[in-house]
Amino acid sequence: MMFRLFALLLLPIMAFFAAKSISQKFSLTARQNQILFLIIAALLIVAMLVAIGRLPAQFILAPLGGLGAFVIRFLPTLMRLLPFWQMVMSRRAAAQPKSSGQTSTIRTEFLEMILDHDSGEMTGTVLRGQHKDKLLNDMTLETLLSLLIECQADSDSQQVLEAYLDRHQESWREQASATSRVPPTDAEAPMTRHLALEILGLTDAASEADIIRAHREMMRRLHPDRGGSDYLAKKINAAKDYLIG
Repeated sequence: MMFRLFALLLLPIMAFFAAKSISQKFSLTARQNQILFLIIAALLIVAMLVAIGRLPAQFILAPLGGLGAFVIRFLPTLMRLLPFWQMVMSRRAAAQPKSSGQTSTIRTEFLEMILDHDSGEMTGTVLRGQHKDKLLNDMTLETLLSLLIECQADSDSQQVLEAYLDRHQESWREQASATSRVPPTDAEAPMTRHLALEILGLTDAASEADIIRAHREMMRRLHPDRGGSDYLAKKINAAKDYLIG
């Protein structure tokens, strides 16, 4: 009797840790974690009742048999409906509003640039050089042009800073025209999965629908035709192509 009581008390604890482990692995929300806990706890209790003879095995076997027969009978129909279901869910996910506060990060040798998905605003921090640890928003145009000369050593840094200047200092090119600068090179940092996810503001658990939705939202705000940057648009497209391709 005591053993059975101890086992019944132990089952919710086992369900809690099992749900917690699965939640951490798949990055579930708090509500999804609660539902998962209830499902696991219920399954463990039913299994325990069957094991101690308090619940007939047919209580489990009969529904499973019925479900198996249903799946076998209607499997061809379900397979035909699967592409339609995926299309509906993809459109539904794409129509959902973007969560507020989501950002993307682009890191180069000299800069760390953060893009706000909601407003399309760009903020940045200098990572090295004589202006290290300074915020771009706190720097004057003269200081930014000085930083731009330093960034000539890295093509990605130079293009990211030019994109920032195009967005925040419309007349910077006229003031910089008298300064001799080395033209940007074609050498850029190779795309990686970590970098692509960082650019799109996604986690490693992102699905293809999440990638497409994030790409669409960012291009809508940062496309060159809407005051964005050719370089940033190219990076966003490259990140999506890398993850999906």
